[in-house]
Amino acid sequence: MNKILSIAGSDSGGGAGIQADLKTILSLGGYGLSAITAITAQNTLGAHSVKLVDPELVARQIDAVLSDIGADCVKTGMLGNGAIVKAVANQLVTHKVAKLVVDPVMKSKTNSTLLDESGQEAMVAKLFPICYLLTPNIPEAEIFFGKEIKNIDDMKKAAKKLQKMGPKFVLVKGGHLKDAPVDVLHDGQHYYEFETSRVRTRHTHGTGCTLSAAISTFLARGLPVMECIDKAKRYLYRALRFSLGIGKGIGPLNHYASIARETARTRVIEELDKALERLKRLNIGHLIPEVQSNLAYAIPYAETVNDVASFPGRIVRLINTIDTLKSARFGASRQIHHLVLAAMEYDPDRRAAMTIGYSKTLVKRIRSLGFQVAEFDRSRTPPDLQSEEGSTLAWGVQDVMEELGKVPDAIFDKGSVGKVPLIRLFGKDPSSIVDLVAKL
Repeated sequence: MNKILSIAGSDSGGGAGIQADLKTILSLGGYGLSAITAITAQNTLGAHSVKLVDPELVARQIDAVLSDIGADCVKTGMLGNGAIVKAVANQLVTHKVAKLVVDPVMKSKTNSTLLDESGQEAMVAKLFPICYLLTPNIPEAEIFFGKEIKNIDDMKKAAKKLQKMGPKFVLVKGGHLKDAPVDVLHDGQHYYEFETSRVRTRHTHGTGCTLSAAISTFLARGLPVMECIDKAKRYLYRALRFSLGIGKGIGPLNHYASIARETARTRVIEELDKALERLKRLNIGHLIPEVQSNLAYAIPYAETVNDVASFPGRIVRLINTIDTLKSARFGASRQIHHLVLAAMEYDPDRRAAMTIGYSKTLVKRIRSLGFQVAEFDRSRTPPDLQSEEGSTLAWGVQDVMEELGKVPDAIFDKGSVGKVPLIRLFGKDPSSIVDLVAKL
């Protein structure tokens, strides 16, 4: 297991600093080590109190780790002042650290100062010359650049100036740009741009720490810097997209999202196969429509149809019972997968869905059991969605959810020309859907 040492401050709220770094490193398969430079009384509303650690103790932490365990990559975050920066730099030189990622943390998102002027000067003099990758955001880059950065061209100019100060690579992060967030990497000769979609969330506490920790973890594996940045940005995007709305202010990222997604895949298939065996014993052939049925289940934090599993060839009727051609697999049926994804956009816990045939009797029965049932009208579907597979149904589900303010237990439509009337059942997992079907 690759080892990554984080030299940074402690965030009592757990969203940034050492806590964010260790969460990131672990979720990406690395072994996190730490040297704490500051203790903060911090939450989503800001840093209320900061106590810097004595520089000698910071140095001793680093020496203790590197002299015994070692590190494949070291990253720095909040360093506080010039004395701590010099103590850190001396230890890194003494232990001949080859891969150093410097995240020049200067202010918190609530504008608390996290690195004073003496620290900035020491960083340029002591850390830049031994830095492998420097990762400033635009406000941080402006301090070293000495000019305002308004666009990508300015970012390139700043990266060039900062790279000449010593770092082998400089990555100027563009999250503060008005348009799409574009990061610019400079290696002394060439510029590389990394663009991602902006995630619309205010819960961004720990973004810089998370990205630099992720890059450091991939660098520790020996991957090329371009690949490290690309992988780290994809990890960050997911952590932002599913960020945690905890606290009263700017909440933290969801470092667990990537772990939950990957570890859930085997369990999702197992749950679907178990649910199918239960359905086979229920003699539900009469519930299967002319276009056949399907049962789908998504991993947590699903993003695409390939994150949803169902049965290839659908669930078919065999007189009174049912069967499938193959076992459940991911990406098997785009149509029902779109339904699940649409439901999860509104309620992330509604990860399962099943289609059955429509009848007034069934709708009445579902309602009599205490479940919420809603209807959507296919004729209201926007024309541009009519030809795209799964989009009509996804739109219908979203339309119903917006009207109700939640995901109902069942949504039906009475069909249209060439469209068979269907009922879609929604649940937290396949078992809950089978429990409902068993009562029908």
